[in-house]
Amino acid sequence: MQFAPTAPTRAEEELRAEVRDFLAAELPADHRPGLGMSAGHDPQFSRKLAARGWVGMAIPPEYGGHGRSAVDRFVVIEELLAAGAPFGAHFVADRQTGPTLLRFGTEEQRQRFLPAICAGECWFSLGMSEPGSGSDLASVRTTATKVDGGWVVNGTKVWTSGAHLNHYFVVLLRTSPADGDRHAGLSQLIVDLRAPEVKISPIPFLDGTHHFNEVLLDGVFVPDDMVLGDVGAGWRQVTSELAYERSGPDRFMSPFTPFREFLRERGADGELGPADAEVAGRLTARYWTIRQLSLSVARSIDRGEAPAIESALVKDIGTTFEQEVIEVLRAAAGTEIDPQRGSLFEGLLAQAILTGPSFTIRGGTTEVLRSIAAKGLRS
Repeated sequence: MQFAPTAPTRAEEELRAEVRDFLAAELPADHRPGLGMSAGHDPQFSRKLAARGWVGMAIPPEYGGHGRSAVDRFVVIEELLAAGAPFGAHFVADRQTGPTLLRFGTEEQRQRFLPAICAGECWFSLGMSEPGSGSDLASVRTTATKVDGGWVVNGTKVWTSGAHLNHYFVVLLRTSPADGDRHAGLSQLIVDLRAPEVKISPIPFLDGTHHFNEVLLDGVFVPDDMVLGDVGAGWRQVTSELAYERSGPDRFMSPFTPFREFLRERGADGELGPADAEVAGRLTARYWTIRQLSLSVARSIDRGEAPAIESALVKDIGTTFEQEVIEVLRAAAGTEIDPQRGSLFEGLLAQAILTGPSFTIRGGTTEVLRSIAAKGLRS
């Protein structure tokens, strides 16, 4: 396991400037930034990004993509996160489903889904976690029973981001008994979230916002051509897929917008006080270090590697740091936080306090990720 030092090239920095110019022109003056992956679901904004070639960037041109690098995509996502832009509609499809289809999907599936993903027109969720399973994906109980022409799916998925808005989700489920090996007999199916046998119920945050869902699958028929990859190879596929999910800037930049607004408010007169300067230096140094780890993983993906262990470590360090950012800013605020007072910083910080507990859960709990990293260090 290694993280090679790296720095953006001149072309990558030019891309960064281009994205910043686009955001300055497209985001309205009264834009209220979001928090990382919980940013707004704005199909029109996703389509504008797609028109600039910034959705499906690493997908080959023959499937509607642009054949660019994982680092190019890293640069674009980093700027979208920094601005709190509303890119939630296409995000999972772009980050995870597209590359997974490219690697494991049939040619028919690639032709059907990838051009629509790259156009910002087809949105996916992830169907991994379940009640009582959490990050222990090998314990999933959702089943698919073989019938003529396809499979009948029964079970429940939870923490399914955007299921109430998206078109499909890729479901990890059991297609045959484990027979002593929990990792055997798992498969992935592409399920239409609009099917009548799919029931979606919201799991609201404490502040009343709606991002997560419970998805009940009650006898959903899934045709054979919607099996993703090989039947029984689900564990190998999903662990490879998690390298895309766990390593990006979305795993350490969720509370970046309240940090940015803290600096703007406290430094409005052109200078930070000593205590605020200490907070700024402390958090900036950590951001820069974790960013280097994450960027190193993107370079590794561009070399054709599958850095699952490194990704798990980045996710653990990144989301733990996100919790620290919230607490440091909370202490630095120095007063009771009142989002009704009109301060954008206080409003964003209050949202982060109420939704932040999810940061170290989604994408794999801290305990599971540390187990993965520990096994990698021992091997």
